[in-house]
Amino acid sequence: MIGFRWIVGLQALWLAAASVAHAGEGQPVRWIESWGTAQTLGPQAQPPFRPAPSKEDGPSKNDGASRPAPPPPSSPSPMVPYPATLSDQTVRMLVRASAGGERFRLEFSNALGGDAVSFGGVHAALAGEGGSTQPSTDRIVTFGGKPTVTLFPGARVVSDPVELPIAALSEVAISVYLPEPTQVNTVHALGLNPTYIVPGDAAAAQTLQGPILARSYFWLNGLSVPAADSNAGTIVAFGDSITDGYATTPGAHQAWPDLLAQRLQDDPVLRHWGVVNVGISGNRILKPGAGDSALARFDEDVLARPGVKWVILLEGINDINMSIIPGIPDSEDVTAEQIIDGLKQLVERAHLHGIKVAGGTVMGTYGLPFYNDRGKAMWEQVNNWIRTSGHFDAFIDFEAATRDPANPLAINPEFDPGDHVHPNDAGNRAMANAIDLGIFR
Repeated sequence: MIGFRWIVGLQALWLAAASVAHAGEGQPVRWIESWGTAQTLGPQAQPPFRPAPSKEDGPSKNDGASRPAPPPPSSPSPMVPYPATLSDQTVRMLVRASAGGERFRLEFSNALGGDAVSFGGVHAALAGEGGSTQPSTDRIVTFGGKPTVTLFPGARVVSDPVELPIAALSEVAISVYLPEPTQVNTVHALGLNPTYIVPGDAAAAQTLQGPILARSYFWLNGLSVPAADSNAGTIVAFGDSITDGYATTPGAHQAWPDLLAQRLQDDPVLRHWGVVNVGISGNRILKPGAGDSALARFDEDVLARPGVKWVILLEGINDINMSIIPGIPDSEDVTAEQIIDGLKQLVERAHLHGIKVAGGTVMGTYGLPFYNDRGKAMWEQVNNWIRTSGHFDAFIDFEAATRDPANPLAINPEFDPGDHVHPNDAGNRAMANAIDLGIFR
């Protein structure tokens, strides 16, 4: 463990140095993150719904209910399967920049470890229709002047600057050629944007022939641009499936961090700020599940990003639910006090690095089959602390913005896709509009 932390410390120092490049005449260039995602590290999530235990299983968390919980409401999953391995194949991933720039840099990660990953070539271009790229925009991406790179276990790499101007809210196609059999282990499964996989080395191809469609990001961790002015910075949206955009329309950029980026573009003071979505579906504050816990991944997903000035923190719903779902082992239980302590730690660690934190209130989940008084009490205690403790630099009342006027314990039916948890496109717009842009000034 000591060796691992030493390596992570060296990587953090290197990334900090990489966030400031020199643009000639000895003038430093400060970088901010324009797009980013969180890689799912650690064990995978347990199923969010399990059958109620039988009598032989002993007492459950159903608060003494004699009947098993009904099946969960149906809601289509946005997840699309992706290959477990890639060999002599090209992956083309689409990302949308929040802030524009005259050039950009890419960051890749093999953070989960396993075997080394070798890229036989990486290209970047402005995205066209259906996985194509726009003519004359293709650029070879280099690393220390070389067109190939190897990601050793646990390592990150940052590319050389790519001399291609990108506009705010424009899509960039990033193509990676994998010449050797490669296990897909460091991945963000819920990418929402289409990913295209084709045989052979097609990284430079303008159009792709017969692609396999996925919706995930493989090894790609971030895209940064030079800060356009001294006030510009990175806003990190740190959360779970709600931040990840689980119930939003794929390919439409309707997750609330995307909509926040659009709002910033309408503000002449803030239009150079970047917004990074590091939500992980199923993520919890205190315990691993879908990836490492928020406490464990905070360094990787927040502190290691270039130019971070603000974090919008929306976590806690999965900590509560995993404590009350029937059939989940008691070892997964947490208390409201422990959730609050975890939130306090995240704020303290951000403040050590000069980063401000806006706490988001947790939305209601009334209507879930396992909803009970214990979960309600935890939810009320956590939200009351977020609103009144003064521990955050600001708070955003996501719960108030999305609640059902007829039932304050539930989300608004107009925002509910049917699972009573994840806001739809309209709900995400309400969330984005609830953010006071004045806090960033």
